[in-house]
Amino acid sequence: MANPFAGEVTLTMNGQRHVLKLTLGALAELEAQLGEDTLVALIARFENGAFASRDVLALILAGLRGGGWAGAKDDLMQADIAGGPMEAARVAAQLLVGAFGAPEVHGARETDGTV
Repeated sequence: MANPFAGEVTLTMNGQRHVLKLTLGALAELEAQLGEDTLVALIARFENGAFASRDVLALILAGLRGGGWAGAKDDLMQADIAGGPMEAARVAAQLLVGAFGAPEVHGARETDGTV
């Protein structure tokens, strides 16, 4: 079971449920894959709805690796993702929110102390 307070998200791939998380190591791998692009630019693309399938693939791969998956990029490219590309995009966006957004408690931000 995924823990959203730890930035975890679930994805069903090839009939198997996986927990994804953007750990520091996974983020470093993601940055290396993005090349000259930045994580800030990636976040902006998702916020503006201007992300590409390669962005979704890179985030899902980083999240799977952060969750302990030992597969390769080619394995992911051939995988059957339950819910298809739309679900993959939703999970990718949730990964970004989980890694960089403030967690919420009962509808209020945890950091402001209100509930």
